[in-house]
Amino acid sequence: MPTRTARTAWTGTLQEGTGQVELTSSGLATYDVSFPKRAADDADGTTSPEELIAAAHSACYAMSLSGGIAAAGGTPIALDVKADVTLGPDPAGGFRLTGITLTVRGEVEGLDADAFEKAAQAAKAGCPVSKALTGVEITLDAALES
Repeated sequence: MPTRTARTAWTGTLQEGTGQVELTSSGLATYDVSFPKRAADDADGTTSPEELIAAAHSACYAMSLSGGIAAAGGTPIALDVKADVTLGPDPAGGFRLTGITLTVRGEVEGLDADAFEKAAQAAKAGCPVSKALTGVEITLDAALES
C-alpha cells in the first residue's frame, strides 16, 4: 500500500510565526497556516491541522460508506459528507481535538433508513481515519434524502 506525504515549512514563534503546508505526494497545493488563525473563529484564508483532518476524515468516510452501502445490497447515488473537527483546551495542558462530528446525507437506491444507518455506523467505525482518531469522540448524524 502507498505512503502519502505532506510537509510543513515553519518560521518564527508560535504566536508570530507562519508556515506553509505542502501536499507533497500529489503536488496539488500548498496552504498557509498560522497559530493565531488556527485558534480564531475566522480562518481568514489559512488552513489548520483540524481542517486538514476534517478533509481527510470526510473523504475516507465517504469512500468507506460507499463500499458499505454496496456490500449491503444498495447503490450509492450521492453522498454529502461533512466533518467538523473541534480544537479545544487539554486539561493536561495545551490543546487537543475535543470532538469530531460526521454529518452525511445520502441518496441511495435499495436500502431503507435502518439499513443506511447501519452502513453509516459501520463506516464510522471502519474507515481508516476513524480508526486513527480513536482518542477523539466521533459522533454521527446520518440520514437518507429522497
